[in-house]
Amino acid sequence: MSLFAGTATHYRQFRPGIPHDVAAVLDEAAPARPDGRRRLLDVGTGTGLVAEALLSHFDDIIAADNDGDMLAAADAALRSKLPEGSSLSLVRSTAEDCTPPVGWQAELVTICRAFHWLDQAAVLSLLDEQVAPDGVVAIFGDSSFWAAGSPWKEAVRDVVKSFLGEERRAGSGTFQHHNRPYSEIMEESPFNEVAELRVPVQRTWTVESVLGYLYSTSFAAPQLFGDRLKEFEAAVKHRLTDFSDNDTFPEENEFLIRLGRRGRK
Repeated sequence: MSLFAGTATHYRQFRPGIPHDVAAVLDEAAPARPDGRRRLLDVGTGTGLVAEALLSHFDDIIAADNDGDMLAAADAALRSKLPEGSSLSLVRSTAEDCTPPVGWQAELVTICRAFHWLDQAAVLSLLDEQVAPDGVVAIFGDSSFWAAGSPWKEAVRDVVKSFLGEERRAGSGTFQHHNRPYSEIMEESPFNEVAELRVPVQRTWTVESVLGYLYSTSFAAPQLFGDRLKEFEAAVKHRLTDFSDNDTFPEENEFLIRLGRRGRK
């Protein structure tokens, strides 16, 4: 079962999308083929937030995820927005088993908010066959609420812990942290010339969007609370009254983008 089982609706509605400035970095990083067309492989696409941000920049997109509900939400959101003459294929597959059609190679591979779930070295090795000779692998994401970073987010995380325990949940298990920097892992892969870029982002949340975001995660999915879900919602709402009297909660975040290209052996 997917770690995100039951979260697709909340994920599509409440997960922050990919900012224009991040999409611009990805667009600029990817080369074009001689005919001017470009292919995108989005690994761990979820509900298609990355593919959506790049729909107008790539002519042929394959978006893969192992959660059927996520892919259905992506299809419903993206199909009608697809530019004329472009192709979008939604593939149910793990990153480790994803195999595009023979001869198909991407100018850009994106892995957003998902690399920590993967067999990282194996996926990067597999991509060596799936990325064009001058193509780019982009691994990127912003900080989740679990990382906190502001008093009101720390308070929300404390409420989650009071209901589900001190360790970060990951579905029925607990989250296993990766201690090595992603850039270091990439430098040991075929895509060993790595550049890092940071794109700041500012957001404003409400109680509704905070709860919706939490229910989109593997560490606070609705089913984890059992019959205490309403109690949890009330606790979050009560705790957040300490930080705002008008239901607005500002966030300073940033996307860290790692761009890997083939280089020295």
